[in-house]
Amino acid sequence: MAVYTWSGYTEKGKETKGIIDASSMGEAKRKLMSQGIFVSNVVEEEFAGEVPRGAREWSLKDLFVRVRTEDLAIMTRQLSTLVSASVPLVDALGALYEQLENPILKKTIAQVRDSVNEGLAFADALSQHRRIFPDLYINMVRSGEASGALDVVLLRLAGFIEGQHRLKSKISAAMIYPTLLFVVCIAVLMYLLTSVVPKVVAMFESMNQVLPLPTRILIGISDFLSSAWWIILALGLVALYAFNRWRHTSKGSMAFDRMRLKMPIFGRVYRKAIVARFARTLGTLLASGVPIVDAMNIVKSVVQNRVVEASLDESISQIMDGASVAQPLRKSGIFPPILVHMISVGEKSGKLEDMLLKAADAFEEDVETAVTGLSSVLEPLMILIMGVSVGFVVMSILFPMLEMSQIVR
Repeated sequence: MAVYTWSGYTEKGKETKGIIDASSMGEAKRKLMSQGIFVSNVVEEEFAGEVPRGAREWSLKDLFVRVRTEDLAIMTRQLSTLVSASVPLVDALGALYEQLENPILKKTIAQVRDSVNEGLAFADALSQHRRIFPDLYINMVRSGEASGALDVVLLRLAGFIEGQHRLKSKISAAMIYPTLLFVVCIAVLMYLLTSVVPKVVAMFESMNQVLPLPTRILIGISDFLSSAWWIILALGLVALYAFNRWRHTSKGSMAFDRMRLKMPIFGRVYRKAIVARFARTLGTLLASGVPIVDAMNIVKSVVQNRVVEASLDESISQIMDGASVAQPLRKSGIFPPILVHMISVGEKSGKLEDMLLKAADAFEEDVETAVTGLSSVLEPLMILIMGVSVGFVVMSILFPMLEMSQIVR
């Protein structure tokens, strides 16, 4: 399927234009003629949205152009505004097509608009493009269509996407500086050990003097890195490949995710992030009218941890057997007692989605605070490690120089 931009005239002579999805230009013209459009111009677009699996033709541009989270959030908010203004969905999608700049998202919306124009439900049209619209997005849109509150659901969905992106951005920003310091530290040490130290060592060896222990250690490390760096690199790549293969096995992914939950310091932050994502996603889905079992199944794919997924699978089975939401979550031992208590109160009061969203706010704030605190600890730690390492190299070089100066005197 390709996307075509067309212009023409209606039966009353009014000028009109739009986009249409067809397998060929001839089919596009026939479709338009069947709608009573007198076509004056049809142009095939360069990009097309996603097509059925196995039929997609990849281009070099696909490797560099992606639909960013913020693009999807802005589009969703704009669509909500248009729908709330009583603009028909097909016209609203057409207006979005004119405004969007991302080429992949632009052409995907073109195909969605054409599918809706042919009678397909909006959620079903979106489900043909799961590479861009996740299950959470599609199910919330479906519930909005069923309840007649599509504009409200889209607005809530836009807020959810923006909130998740904002949290991820804050975490990434807080970790950039410590990571940069670590990389600089490694680069400086490698330069000193492979370039500077060998030149100094050559000078020492010509003196035929007994070198201090720190200097001998430094020379040993330098010789090893200079002669065997390619072995270290090869072993590192092999280890990375083997670890990646193991992590993608069933047992490996379960063990790795369990390890991430139990890591000291980092494990607590990671667990809070998962709980925040769980509460936010489940609360948003329930507030949009998605049934609890369907919502739990969607959340299971959002948490991105096999251990938590297995726990949620067990919880879903018990909920389907008549248990409350809080009961199996309490038994799992993964979710903190405060969250389980809030869920229990929400179930009893009939305001489960409100309690989940409040819990999400609290845990997201905890995550931001924890990451900021962790970053403030890592920064001086990286500086200390860098200072000690460079100081060791400098002192190892200075010691024999001081000894030689005393001998000369």
